[in-house]
Parts: sequence; C-alpha cells; structure tokens
Amino acid sequence: MKLAFIIDPIHRLDPCHDTSVALMEAAQILGHEIWITQANLLSVIDGKVWAVLQQVELVPVELLEGRWLAVNPWFKLSPSAFTPLETMDAVFMRTDPPVNDAYLYATYILDYIDQNKTLVINDPAGIRDANEKMYALQFRECIPETIVSANKQVIKQFVEAKEATILKPLGNKAGEGILFLQSGDRNFNSIVELSTLQGQVPVMVQNYLPQAKEGDKRIILLNGEPIGALNRLSSGSDFRNNMATGGTVAQTTITPREQEICRHLAAKLREDGLIFVGIDVIGGYLTEVNVTSPTGIREIDRLNGTHLAHQVIQWVEANK
Repeated sequence: MKLAFIIDPIHRLDPCHDTSVALMEAAQILGHEIWITQANLLSVIDGKVWAVLQQVELVPVELLEGRWLAVNPWFKLSPSAFTPLETMDAVFMRTDPPVNDAYLYATYILDYIDQNKTLVINDPAGIRDANEKMYALQFRECIPETIVSANKQVIKQFVEAKEATILKPLGNKAGEGILFLQSGDRNFNSIVELSTLQGQVPVMVQNYLPQAKEGDKRIILLNGEPIGALNRLSSGSDFRNNMATGGTVAQTTITPREQEICRHLAAKLREDGLIFVGIDVIGGYLTEVNVTSPTGIREIDRLNGTHLAHQVIQWVEANK
C-alpha cells in the first residue's frame, strides 16, 4: 500500500515519542510506501485533493535498557512531487492542534477525497465534530460533573458548589492552559476573565477528581476497541499529569469500568469515522476524547512489549 501522513514538519518530531513516527515506522516494516505532507501543502484542483508529497525512509528506533534510541539522522526524504491524494491507499491526518482556522480548512479540503478509493483516518468531518473536550459531554454517564460557559457568574456558582474544579480551554492540547480553580480563590475573576477572553469564549469547568493524584490514564482505541493503555503521573511540582508538562508514565491495565466506558463510546466513534482515538480517564471518569493526533503508542509499547502501531496498520490493510 501507499500511505500518506499529514504531519507537522518531520524534523520537529521526536522518533522516540511521537505516535506518528511509530505508525510510519510500522507501515514501512510491513512493506508499505510512506509519504508525508503538511496541512498547508494541500490543494483542491478540479474537485480532487492534491498535495506536495515526499516519500520518506525511516531508520526504526531500538529499545535498549528500557529506552527508545534513535540514530541521527533517523529519516531520509525523496524529492517532493505534486500528487493527487487519491493515488494513496490511506491518508492519516496527524497534524497537532490547536484546531484553528488553518486546521479546519485542511479538513474541508480532505472532504474532497473519495473515501471509496482512499481511506482517511480520522474522517475529516468526524474531526471537526469532535472537539476533544466537548465530545465527551454526550456520554454523561461516563464523565465527571461538567459545565461549559463563558459566563463568569455561571462558572462561579459551579466552583462554589464543587469547591475544587479544573478549568480547561476548549481548543488547547497537552495540558496547555488547564487551571486548578477553588472556591474563594482571590484570583478567580482574573482567571476567568483571561481564560474566557473577557467572557467571549467558553471554557470547560469540571469537578476536580482527587483520584488525579493516582494518575491520568490514556487508553488507545482502534475502531472503538481498546488496544492499550498507560498511566500518566504528575511530576510533583505540577497538578497536571500530561507527558508534555513533565509527567512520567507507568504500566497499567484497563479496568472493567474503563472497558464499559469504551463500550459506551464505540458505536459513536465508528459512526463518526474516528478510527484511531485516545481517551483520557481519571478515577473511572472520562475526561477527554482525543481525535486529532492522539499519542502514547511509544510509551505503551516500551512498557508492555507490544506493537500497537502494527495493529493499526494491519487494520488498515484489512479494511482498505
């Protein structure tokens, strides 16, 4: 197969961490051609999607003494070619958030790929519909008590009722802008004003889950089925458990409650074409559904000796 990956500039990726690299590497090992492009290099001409593509050859990472190690350079690029994306068997949309205008316009362009010819993972319309914070609200039996508002008084009433809460911007990633907000905080007005841009942009506020001290679990789902998980723990100096904020990772299992959450999500994820997804769970509650460029495969494989990226590519082989 020929597989295209829409990614951030490849030289910015970390081959020992980034799931996009793990997926490309697995595809290469399984005998497929790997091509890369960027969201700003997409075009629509005569109703078809074209991209400036480069074929890439990777040097796979190696696991030595519990650590992934990569050579430098770890990739080699071919000359670029302006090519219709329908010549690819599958396209992976793996550009990192924020989901800004440029990101959204890229998904509109990808709508013009004929998915009878070329599979797009994840479906561009599904990505647009699945804000990674808001999407979870439709599964009320799975989430902590949550509000979304730009209204300072509404937020204040919720915080006073819950005493300890987490405030999240709706469009960020990797823990960016997440704040711990308590009743009686003398900075309350400033925090809400800054976070909502003076009441113009809504934010999510959730009941704080004390179990967060025990970790924030990332579960990887493939076509609605959980295939692996890891536990993320804060560094101790930060309440956030995200790897991007210095958190560490630990081996874990998927509990019966978490399996139940996955079952609640499965049909809707499939309906929306969200094939490769990472969900976040704290204390048995779903907190986020990550659909843009979910990560965690490298860490799960390192901890468990698995090959999750191979499973993803094999699924594509079977469903192309």
